[in-house]
Amino acid sequence: MQRDALPFYRVMAYTTGVFLIVLCVAMVIRYGPPDDPTMSQAVSPIHGWLYAVYLVATGLLAHQRGWKAVRVVLVALAGTVPFASFIAERYVVRVAREEQRVR
Repeated sequence: MQRDALPFYRVMAYTTGVFLIVLCVAMVIRYGPPDDPTMSQAVSPIHGWLYAVYLVATGLLAHQRGWKAVRVVLVALAGTVPFASFIAERYVVRVAREEQRVR
């Protein structure tokens, strides 16, 4: 019996989304009037690694649920747009719950 990939995906969606927002703030600080690259230098690699883990979580969930490629790509891209990972997470959970009721 394999474990459900949905909780792992949910954690990674929220974590990636929060760090993407922090990264956006860091970029404003870096290229805006403060002109300080320190924060973005620290946050950029963290978000990069978290996004890679988010892609793994998306892949596991897609494999487990038998998603079509279009849905996988859209959910994966949600980790690159601020606030989109939160919207995608809500969509994925709603669809997963609907599919679970049908089975």
